[in-house]
Amino acid sequence: MTVSSLPAKATLRAALARYDRVVAQQGVARLAELDEWYHAELPRAIASRRTPHVSHDELVKLTEWKMARGVWRAPNLVLVRGNDAALVQETSTGAIAAMPHPTRPIRILATLAGVGPATASAVAAAVRPDLYPFFDELVAEQLPGLGKVAWTLGYYARYAEVLVAQAASLGDDWTPASLERALWANVGGKAGVRA
Repeated sequence: MTVSSLPAKATLRAALARYDRVVAQQGVARLAELDEWYHAELPRAIASRRTPHVSHDELVKLTEWKMARGVWRAPNLVLVRGNDAALVQETSTGAIAAMPHPTRPIRILATLAGVGPATASAVAAAVRPDLYPFFDELVAEQLPGLGKVAWTLGYYARYAEVLVAQAASLGDDWTPASLERALWANVGGKAGVRA
């Protein structure tokens, strides 16, 4: 895939600039609040720990953010809430330690109940947005050559590889995570609202 298969850099920059407005216009209770927490507070909290990890409460809140921005899957949230707090800390510590491997952190996190590649990618993107994009269906559908979205580790690996390469080719301060947000905002999020 080449950069020309994505929207122009100026279009992406404009979409990223309106990301917060698109989030607010989704009409989903608490999404704007959760999104601000996910992008600003969570990364700082993880980075501030002697041994970086995600707490049980943070994993639950991150899952709520992911579902509010995409598709709400109540059974998955119940499973995430049912994870033992010590297991979440231990598993996320191991996953973060496995970075920068492209898939190992995702695979490790996905061993937790209710956590698939998308939720695992949200943890990874909070820790290393320069390496890991959040796995979002609306974004995946815009990436030529990936085929039908599959919620698997292999599909995520291809998705992330494309976004990493495209962010690098855009230059400036682009990361795979910022490119993911720009592409999501460019189609107006799940509500299709363009600010």
